[in-house]
Order: sequence, then structure tokens, then C-alpha cells
Amino acid sequence: MAQSFSSRAAFNYLKSKEFRSYLMSTSGALVSFADRRARIGGEVVANWGLPIAALADTKKSPEYISGNMTGVLIMYSALFMKFAWDVQPRNMLLFACHAANETCQLVQMGRFVNWHYMGGKEKAAALPAAPSS
Repeated sequence: MAQSFSSRAAFNYLKSKEFRSYLMSTSGALVSFADRRARIGGEVVANWGLPIAALADTKKSPEYISGNMTGVLIMYSALFMKFAWDVQPRNMLLFACHAANETCQLVQMGRFVNWHYMGGKEKAAALPAAPSS
């Protein structure tokens, strides 16, 4: 006889140790080599998106920089650089990604501080407007 579906049984299964170990497994029967490679590739693309975006933002006006977000990204990259260095074997790709992001975010923070606290806004306002053609 077929078992009936019960929400309590499903919830209990989702809380079980077996289900958690299945989710956390990278060598489970259902996870193929190609799936693991795709997951790693996705992580690389997502991680490198941060320094690439920060590098692209250096061409934009500093008035659009969020000091709070830049500070958080500086702390985030510093934390993950330490993590990438401490794990064994060392994850040098992750370390390089976050070192690049740390550098870009520190440049952005310098631009933010210059614009808001060192007179960059006033200097930009004092410059004559570029003639439109």
C-alpha cells in the first residue's frame, strides 16, 4: 500500500540529519562531475564580478559611491582573503579575486572620502561646465 503524503512527515524529513548530509554532499550519487564543475565555474564568475564591477565604477562620478556599502565590501574581501589563505589547501584563486576586490574597493573608498570630506565636491562645482556641441 502506498504511503500517504503528510506535511509533518515531509517537514521531519527536511530536518533530518540524512537530508542535511545529502544536501551538503559534493560526492553524492546524484551529483555528477559536470555538475560540480559547473558549480565551481559559477562561483568563480560570481566572485570575479565584484572587482570587475568596482573597476568599472571608477569611471563614474564619486557622488554615486555608497560609503557604507564600500566599507562592508572592504571588510568582506578582507575576511575572505584570510579564509582563502587559512584553508588547506590554500585557495589562491579565491585569494586573488578578493585581493583584487579589496584593492578596487579601497580605491573607491578613497574617491568617496575625497569627494565628501576633502573638498572634491566643491572643486568639481568650481570648474566651468564643458561646452556642449
